[in-house]
Amino acid sequence: MIYLRTFQLSNIQVKNPNIYPYSVFKDKYIEPFVFDPITIFYGNNGSGKSTLLNIIADKFCLKGREHATSNSFGIVDYCDKFVAECSFLYGENEFGTQISKLPENSRYIKSEDILYEIKKIQQNDVLSEGMLYELIRGGKTLKEARQFLASKEGSNQRAYIEFAQEKYSNGETAMQYFNDYLQPDALYLLDEPEVSLSPSNQVRLAEEINKMTRLLGCQFIIATHSPFMLGTLHSKIYNIDLKEYDVVTWSKLENVRYFYEFFKKHEDEFE
Repeated sequence: MIYLRTFQLSNIQVKNPNIYPYSVFKDKYIEPFVFDPITIFYGNNGSGKSTLLNIIADKFCLKGREHATSNSFGIVDYCDKFVAECSFLYGENEFGTQISKLPENSRYIKSEDILYEIKKIQQNDVLSEGMLYELIRGGKTLKEARQFLASKEGSNQRAYIEFAQEKYSNGETAMQYFNDYLQPDALYLLDEPEVSLSPSNQVRLAEEINKMTRLLGCQFIIATHSPFMLGTLHSKIYNIDLKEYDVVTWSKLENVRYFYEFFKKHEDEFE
């Protein structure tokens, strides 16, 4: 399923070249991104791949989006301005009719979200904050939520959560996070989902993503430079490191070639 068919970044020039996010794309020649069921933004650190995801998330007000703040140049909110200047086309449903909006359960999942989930296990106070947030989101007032956490029932619930969480490693917690949040029939933006995952779990996650696009009506736009994700996902890959954001094959990418050359150099040690 393809919910989002194309996305065109703003090509409007501003006078000050250092204004974010215009500065990220100022030297790029960018055609509209045309999305497949799985599309990857590949790039090294600082390439702008996370910025791309967040701009798309902001454009559609997806759950998990972050409202970025731009440099302070006058009273113009340049982040909002840039997002407003971007354009897009929706995809089509199974009957060939263009859809009019993204599914409600679509979501932007950042590497920070996964690390925070892991941190909740490692830090007691963060666990309390997480429970407090969930109680308030469930309809309780701040006072009611704090009273519940101070009660015997709240203490027991916290102890149960701590016991359950301690059973999982960081990687297992990350995998559980994806199991909880990746549901059928939605568009997902994933920013470096390989964080805290072993190579085998990266491959396992990529295989699940392949299945979800093939069988469960999902579409994914993923920012990653993991060779294991790149080599397993059935995807279109945009190389964000290049001036024109060319579509490339995974085996030609710099990060993948580095791994290849490294193991090639030491191949006699594996015999």
